[in-house]
Amino acid sequence: MIRSQRWKGAAFTVPFQLGFLFLYVLPIGYAVYQSLFVEQQSGLGLGGGATEKFAGLDNYQRGLTDSAFLGSVLRVFLFACVQIPVMLGISLVLALLLDAVTARAAGRFRIMLLVPYMIPGVVAAIVWVNLYSPLVGPLTPLGEFFGFHWDFFAPSMVWPSIGNLLTWHGIGYNMVIIYAALQGVPRELFEAARLDGASELRIALSIKIPYVRAALVLTGLLSIIQMLQIFNEPALFRNVTPQTVTDSFTPIMIIYSQAFSANNYHYAATLSVLLALILGVASFLFYRLTSKEVD
Repeated sequence: MIRSQRWKGAAFTVPFQLGFLFLYVLPIGYAVYQSLFVEQQSGLGLGGGATEKFAGLDNYQRGLTDSAFLGSVLRVFLFACVQIPVMLGISLVLALLLDAVTARAAGRFRIMLLVPYMIPGVVAAIVWVNLYSPLVGPLTPLGEFFGFHWDFFAPSMVWPSIGNLLTWHGIGYNMVIIYAALQGVPRELFEAARLDGASELRIALSIKIPYVRAALVLTGLLSIIQMLQIFNEPALFRNVTPQTVTDSFTPIMIIYSQAFSANNYHYAATLSVLLALILGVASFLFYRLTSKEVD
């Protein structure tokens, strides 16, 4: 009877297992398989057709010495070191402010702050590209009114412009996670701290923030994974500033270019596998360095 119940319980996981198998395991396995081959042209490239040849780890050796791919990873990594802390810092401050007001007011502001995340990433990028535009956007004439002559598509401003877009889009999502964690902090700790004369700032720094450490690690981990896969925003910026945002601006843009412009699917698969490994290592290191049980 107990064994029968176990099989019935396991049957409920079948849809998930099938989805995980067909949507994750098989595509990853196929990418690894494709990365072991190269395509060779026969007939001196004069219409003789292409044949696939087993290349072993040659594609990986090429990927690990590809200066464009490694440079794009480093470029995005350095950008993430600035953008992610800023975004999570603002999200934490907003979550702390929401936690300090009444539940009714918090509900209203929470929905307002979550609206940017409800907008699809591509749509948000189109909106901000138009806002940045010196021809149709309001930000350039607004800056000139106050004496600022900024060009959001200049080489030195591309990353700050993209960073502002990503921060605006991601603050609400991260704030909701941190705010939910704050609701689990025992309220009697706040009362005891106030009786001891602690200010609200002291309570936030010494009680609230340490208790939401796990939420901060989670949001940081998700942000790192999302950042190394950034594609929509720089791809749209490439339409207005192609001399700065090249097709090797981010790792995903290189993979896209290799797959759909150069038609080199095998090398694109290799770079995809390498990027997945880099993501796994970066996520593991971040988790090990930041995760710590709250005393």
